Amino acid sequence: MNKGRIVRVVLAVIIMTCMIPFNAKAQIRCHYTAADSITIEKLLKSKHTDVLYYARQFLGKPYVAHTLELFPDDERLVLNTRELDCTTYVDVVAALTICARKKETTFKLFVSQLHKQRYWDGKCKDYTSRIHYFSDWIRDNTRLGMAKEIQSPNPPFTAVQTVSVGYMTTHPDQYVSLKRHPEYLPVIAKQEKDLSGRKFRYIPTAEVNNTKAMRSAVHDGDIIGIVTTAQGLDIAHLGIAVWHNDGLYMIDASSKHKKVLEETINMQQYLQQRKNAVGIRIIRLK
Repeated sequence: MNKGRIVRVVLAVIIMTCMIPFNAKAQIRCHYTAADSITIEKLLKSKHTDVLYYARQFLGKPYVAHTLELFPDDERLVLNTRELDCTTYVDVVAALTICARKKETTFKLFVSQLHKQRYWDGKCKDYTSRIHYFSDWIRDNTRLGMAKEIQSPNPPFTAVQTVSVGYMTTHPDQYVSLKRHPEYLPVIAKQEKDLSGRKFRYIPTAEVNNTKAMRSAVHDGDIIGIVTTAQGLDIAHLGIAVWHNDGLYMIDASSKHKKVLEETINMQQYLQQRKNAVGIRIIRLK
């Protein structure tokens, strides 16, 4: 076999777009690599059920944006455990944790779980069926019984966010699928309209401190959503909560540091340094 053919065979093995059956009538089209499937099954076979265990398994992985946008004309589930942004990092960690807690240890079941989390009603039809705003991710995954948003007690949940989203439809040039398929815009606009006006309690920056009330309200492994005042957006960044002796910190896929890391400054300091950040919303996995 010549060298060129060997390379092609190796690439075909490493890079896969597979049809993964999850019931008798449907299939999940999932794009992943052999390394991704090996990583997922190895982690699930560890039998850990703690969010922080899975969150820390990706420390040092490079931050890469737009890894889900590989198929702008033919939407499918993309799984990439080698390169992560803040959303895909939290999504993968959540799916691992939920599978582990249900004692599901196969790659196929993990893919099914990730698919349920990422798409409206667990159905991947086209780009508009993917959940794009994290407030909608919270709503849909709460409806499915996989997560719940913590909004009490008050304090520290002393502030209310009235969501007003519209960034995607006002900046379609920033989304390859919307540039290529303007017919998707009315559907996205309807989703934005449905989400806008909804109210959620959050912890404002001034309350994100090292107190008994905060430690009681926010647990290790909770998902942190950073509330933003940036026009058209609801949540600016995501991470996983972890308490240190001196306060609350976050594990996240950081665009600033270009990798997944456990932040070296506490959550209040992080918020104070971030433009338009006004506090945090808290989501707990079931």
